[in-house]
Amino acid sequence: MKSTLLQIGLAALLATVALAEGPRTNVLFIAIDDLANVLNSAEPPVAKTPNLDRLAASGVRFDRAYCQIPLCNPSRASVLTGLRPDATGVFDLERHFRSSVPDVVTLPQLFKNNGWFTARVGKIYHYDVPKAIGTDGLDDKPSWMQVVNPKGRDVTDEALITNPTPEKPVSAALSWLAADGEDEEQTDGMVATEAIRLIEAHRAEPFFLGVGFFRPHTPYVAPKKYFGLYPLESVHLPAAPPDDRDDIPPAAFAHNNPTPNYGLDELTCRQALQAYLASVSFVDAQVGRVLDALDKFGLADKTIVVLWSDHGYHLGEHLGVWQKRTLFEEGARAPLLIRAPGAKGNGRACARIVEFVDMYPTLADLCGLKPPTNLSGHSLRALLDDPKAPWDDAAVTQILRPADTRLPRPLMGRSIRTERWRYTEWDEGRAGIELYDHLRDPNEFTNLAKEPTPAVQAIIAPLKSRLATKARGDVPISPYNPAKL
Repeated sequence: MKSTLLQIGLAALLATVALAEGPRTNVLFIAIDDLANVLNSAEPPVAKTPNLDRLAASGVRFDRAYCQIPLCNPSRASVLTGLRPDATGVFDLERHFRSSVPDVVTLPQLFKNNGWFTARVGKIYHYDVPKAIGTDGLDDKPSWMQVVNPKGRDVTDEALITNPTPEKPVSAALSWLAADGEDEEQTDGMVATEAIRLIEAHRAEPFFLGVGFFRPHTPYVAPKKYFGLYPLESVHLPAAPPDDRDDIPPAAFAHNNPTPNYGLDELTCRQALQAYLASVSFVDAQVGRVLDALDKFGLADKTIVVLWSDHGYHLGEHLGVWQKRTLFEEGARAPLLIRAPGAKGNGRACARIVEFVDMYPTLADLCGLKPPTNLSGHSLRALLDDPKAPWDDAAVTQILRPADTRLPRPLMGRSIRTERWRYTEWDEGRAGIELYDHLRDPNEFTNLAKEPTPAVQAIIAPLKSRLATKARGDVPISPYNPAKL
């Protein structure tokens, strides 16, 4: 009898706690692979992205959001653990973060541990593209209750892809395909379909749903109709002064893109850019399908939507830089959109400097969860309510350079971005430094550190100190030592 009464009392207590907590907010966590800053807030070029624009118009668009490392695997590990790369120990495409931090509680795992249904469709943690599509890639099993790995005709049609540099795999080349068939036959179309199915199946319970799209990662594959949005004669490469590279340290250029434009002619590069933009518009359409599902099932006002790209992306800037792995603005800055129901700043853009490690504490804060105490970022809730709120912060991005013909040994580059300045050190300055004034030189054409005057040295000194302090956090930083990884 006492046991029965105790059980009834416990059940009543739990019910009271549940009522006090109120309804739990869903999280739709959308990742787009290799999405450059090509939304309507940036030009040139500007992609046609009506659905991303729709999300931005109903949420907060962070125009100065910076990844911690411009490479897929380490960036995703950083976002999902809330830790900087020096803490995760992940700097390349092969290492899993749990080999360094085995007991870390990831962002989706935090929600799972607190009663949310957590699921992943497509690429949230790292995959090799395209060869790992349809597999678990470098997934993290403790993060999810269910995973779905679609595999579409973009994989089976790989032999049809145009690759003007056949010595490079299509995953790393400016390669493309104007595909036959419908959206739903492509992997990303299937990702959207499966995401919609999961939203419908779990609409009656709180969920954290990771939806990861593979495009516009190379190879740039999209149905033909999206190529038609960008007539080739309207596609142009970014302009730059002919001496743009003269004042830039060699380490600033990625080892896998040492030759401007990969040695390709202008027409071929424009065709690649056309294909990239077509892929962006294709993914935008799939995002729209998922957003429509929230409306269809009455969940839009019960769901936080976060849309991000793992890093920035180059489309020919600085006389022919493509893809990622740089600490220039194009590589470090990436799209970030957050729509939180009831946020007072919805519909506005935010120009404050924020970091990708801020996503974890922000979502925990918005959903009333207690995050781990060692997170590197902090909640953006104040900016979601007032995008112009006082905000004294800076962003740190880093990248590892392996040894090659230009560099005698591996070295690390680290860059800090404030509202006005970008300051970058290669191997703590031993392999070069850069300073760009974004007030007067937003394209980073003039490296003021090349010939530092006393005035420039006075600007560098506090940036150097702040870079060391912010990059370190609670983790000692030192020159890269592969023996420790």
